[in-house]
Amino acid sequence: MPKMRTHSGTKKRFKITGNGNVKRWRPGTSHLAPGKTQKRVRHLRKSNVVCTSDMKRIRQQIDQIR
Repeated sequence: MPKMRTHSGTKKRFKITGNGNVKRWRPGTSHLAPGKTQKRVRHLRKSNVVCTSDMKRIRQQIDQIR
């Protein structure tokens, strides 16, 4: 069997925290941003932790990073 490869798109979009959680960034900050309020865009700049239901699938894709 060939080696498991890290998914390139997932590698660019997610980071693993020190506790083992997966950190993501919120979408919607650049495209059509003038239509959104400044408060809304400002809050979208903050990162967030991936929910537990998606955690297993994302961890499999970025298994090789650590």
